[in-house]
Amino acid sequence: MPTLYNRIQGRSLERLAALSDGIFAVAMTLLVLDMHLPTAAQAHSEGELLSALASLGPQWITYGMSFLTLGIFWAGQQTQLSHIAEGTRDLAWIHLGFLFAVTLVPLSTRLLAEFITYRVAVGIYWLNILVLGAMLYWGWMHAARAGLIKDDTPREVQLSICRRILIAQLLYAAGAALCFVRTWLSIAVIVLVQLNYAVAPRLGRGRKSA
Repeated sequence: MPTLYNRIQGRSLERLAALSDGIFAVAMTLLVLDMHLPTAAQAHSEGELLSALASLGPQWITYGMSFLTLGIFWAGQQTQLSHIAEGTRDLAWIHLGFLFAVTLVPLSTRLLAEFITYRVAVGIYWLNILVLGAMLYWGWMHAARAGLIKDDTPREVQLSICRRILIAQLLYAAGAALCFVRTWLSIAVIVLVQLNYAVAPRLGRGRKSA
């Protein structure tokens, strides 16, 4: 039998959401702070400066990709929390595990920026995304099994959340697998998957309302 403290711990979803917002904000900020701009010693003319900035292409690409990654998972977590009536100790720790994976995104991003043509770097970045998705899926499944989802949440909404995570992870895995063909192709597909989840639904609503 769980102790009284374990039963009352982690009930506040507002505190969990606030912690999540803070960690996501820090992780997003670290992405740009970790970029290395050219120094004065590297550029003695406008042409050299433009050349140095162009050489930062992998950093800009991975920065944009990871900002999309964090934005998508932040939105996914907030969607889940908005449909959960109350928290539990187990749910809080599952989401803390999810936030742990969030803190690793700047690290995997930096690794990919430095070794963008290496399959290992792409694989580690994909593993980071996989852990994010797995923890988010676990949290929602735990909430469903524990009866924590709000009573007015339609069944199709519950299934839609599960389906969205699973399909996204399958697409990410397919994109990561393409690194065995070429790493740039793998990265391009991952970015397209992210753009689909970040932009396409909005465009779809716009067409529907038109």
